Amino acid sequence: MVVGLLSGCSSGNDTDERGQAAIQTKVISTFTRGSDQTRFGALEFLGGLEFSSDNALLGAVSAIRFRDDQRHFISVLDTGHWLTGAIERDQDGRLKGISDARIAPMIDRFGETDAGDGVMDAEGLALRGDHVLVSYEQYHRVDTYPDPGFATSLPDGTMPIPRLELRSNRSLEALMIAPQSSPLAGGAVIVAEDSLDDQGNLFAAVLDGPLQGRFTVRRHGGFNVSDGVFLPDGDLLLLERRFELIHGLGVRIRRIAGADIKPSAVADGEVIFAAGSGDQIDNMEGLDVFRAADGSLHLVMVSDDNHSILQRSLMLEFKLHDDNIVSQN
Repeated sequence: MVVGLLSGCSSGNDTDERGQAAIQTKVISTFTRGSDQTRFGALEFLGGLEFSSDNALLGAVSAIRFRDDQRHFISVLDTGHWLTGAIERDQDGRLKGISDARIAPMIDRFGETDAGDGVMDAEGLALRGDHVLVSYEQYHRVDTYPDPGFATSLPDGTMPIPRLELRSNRSLEALMIAPQSSPLAGGAVIVAEDSLDDQGNLFAAVLDGPLQGRFTVRRHGGFNVSDGVFLPDGDLLLLERRFELIHGLGVRIRRIAGADIKPSAVADGEVIFAAGSGDQIDNMEGLDVFRAADGSLHLVMVSDDNHSILQRSLMLEFKLHDDNIVSQN
């Protein structure tokens, strides 16, 4: 488990099992083991799922993005596969299952699949207009795929990335699209997992738009970035994780003011959520946000099980509140 968490990379599987994936789920009704507490910092736990499948390709979920219907989703697996599906809810609106799941190999610009050697180590995912954007580490790049048709298409472009000192397996982990109404005007933003400048800050960049350029993100407490998403008001939520023998497994979310994301800036923000080994977490890698029917903002997190029997694939849903901020640690 330690090796899997620290590497952030999963072993490949036989692509003959591509296609439909019947997913079995176990409902998670409480977030902290042995407690009925529902409020954790700025987040209120709404429910979750532990999921698995007889299809051996399922696992290693790196990122998730929901369609506008708030039900259908796209995910990428760091083994170089797409996972698509839909969430199912019970009569109270809580997560109860995943349906219509399909797994397909990602295709590189040369028309190859299952390329191996880290070529298709997909980590970040974003939806923008008629394209799906994917960031890859090891072979650092952000490729764009046509939407619809991404699952059977070659990339139709690659976004220029400013010169950054990126570590092979600690690079383009988070990929987000800013709101069109924000100063970033719909620009694509990347934040590195654990590639640091001379001051120990994380490399980041706005890839296009009026504020295109490099910036950095302050790193605190040994946490590495695993994903992020912009809120409608333009603020950025960064999902971060840590695994240490002393502290154990940890996850948190920082909220960074959108106005602080600009060329040459060092962005930082307050921790609005934190969880540890006593909570229903694993190697949390994916984060998305959508506005529910009642107008509230819901966050969904997913975990990367590294195809390990010691880890779990989780999907957790929370409601965002703004009146309770957790101190940094």
